[in-house]
Amino acid sequence: MSDRHTRSSPGAAAIFDLDRTLIGGASAPVFSHSLQAAGITQRKIPGAGTVAATYRALGETALTAATARLAARATAGWSLELVHQAAEAAADELLEMLQPYAPGVIAEHREAGRALVMATTSPAPLVTPFAERLGIDEVVATSWATRGGEYTGELDGGIVWGRGKLDGVRAWAEQHGIDLRASYAYSDSYYDAPLLDAVGNPVAVNPDLRLAALARLRGWPVRHLDLPEGVPKIAGRELQAWTRSFQRPELLPNVRLDIDGVEHIPREGPVIVVFNHRSYFDGTVVGAVLGRTGRPFRFLGKREVFDAPVVGAFARMAGGIRVDRSSGSDEPLEAAVKVLRAGEAIAIAPEGTIPRGPAFFATELRGRWGAARLAAATRAAVIPIGLWGTETVWPRNARLPRLDPRQQPQVRVRVGPPVPLRYRSPDADTKRIMAALMELLPDEARVTRVPTAEELAATYPPGYRGDPSREAVRRPGTDT
Repeated sequence: MSDRHTRSSPGAAAIFDLDRTLIGGASAPVFSHSLQAAGITQRKIPGAGTVAATYRALGETALTAATARLAARATAGWSLELVHQAAEAAADELLEMLQPYAPGVIAEHREAGRALVMATTSPAPLVTPFAERLGIDEVVATSWATRGGEYTGELDGGIVWGRGKLDGVRAWAEQHGIDLRASYAYSDSYYDAPLLDAVGNPVAVNPDLRLAALARLRGWPVRHLDLPEGVPKIAGRELQAWTRSFQRPELLPNVRLDIDGVEHIPREGPVIVVFNHRSYFDGTVVGAVLGRTGRPFRFLGKREVFDAPVVGAFARMAGGIRVDRSSGSDEPLEAAVKVLRAGEAIAIAPEGTIPRGPAFFATELRGRWGAARLAAATRAAVIPIGLWGTETVWPRNARLPRLDPRQQPQVRVRVGPPVPLRYRSPDADTKRIMAALMELLPDEARVTRVPTAEELAATYPPGYRGDPSREAVRRPGTDT
């Protein structure tokens, strides 16, 4: 492949394994199918089925290198041109298997000026077109010998596996002036431990059992490129997948949910769900609604939620994004953009916090620019959810929700169609979003009235020392 990047590289690289690292499974079945479609007759490799089944269950084994050697012998007489055609077709299929967060990681290393390398046991002729599609600069892979436009059935060098993979990467690094101690390496396999140990920044990606144990022992970070950074897997599934069965509305004993319009939420692809904020109970209700879609959602929430001892740990493990408004940092929005570009979903309350005092009863909703900026950056659909009555379950002046199953207030939830945005002005698009939310609320939400002192008191946090009864009703939408 081209060394256009490595010639100007400052001396560091990002090195990626292929199977179960960049892609979610094994590449061998894809290559086999593409070779067959190209008209290439493939000889059966003894034990290949057993090796494939073992790989699916446990990852790589010591038989991997032997299988790669036998696969090379089976190429005798294959046309270089037909193999290249098969590899191009396979690249399209492999792109469908690409882990959602892999492109973002690759882009970060590219922006940092690091050389991008794919290091894999898979045959170089078959993986190179896929690497080129990803913008990867170099491939270190098992090579097949050629003669007269055909493959000979021999290897051109050694098997790029285990210690052999480290040797191949080290030889490439020396040739291009790359410092491995300043480099990164990503792999799922225990047999890539020599390579991971040789770089300064090893990352175990979707690790097999032995690599997971070794990573814990060595203090290597563990990532799953189908999930946001920091979200763990438990027995192969993320926390939200395990808890989704408990998100059903009928399992909430202290409320009756009146839900309509869930069909407006896309089941796949990037989406921004926005909801108006009335209560600490809003997140529970929105979670129950989103649970019906069968897909995970990443909530943006205030730092106070993430700093809480138990709730905060749960929020982080579920992939929530911590927002510290006082810092003025764009880091939460950048994290949310990564989630959306990976094809996932974000949930956010544009108001930022529960309105308090007279603002709680305003007939106009006011929001911050976050959702509009995310939509402009990603063109993700913005789906509004209008909530009404959550404060009857958990008013802001209460430290805990009302849990008496004998009293089940009704909470109204309406999900609307995508908000039509213009992406020219965050302020204008924010107004469109808030107007769409307002349209989903019942008629009483648009009736101006003077709240009672008791109603005002319920809108303030516990321990509030002012006198709500003396506060004048401010103009609609103002903050207090």
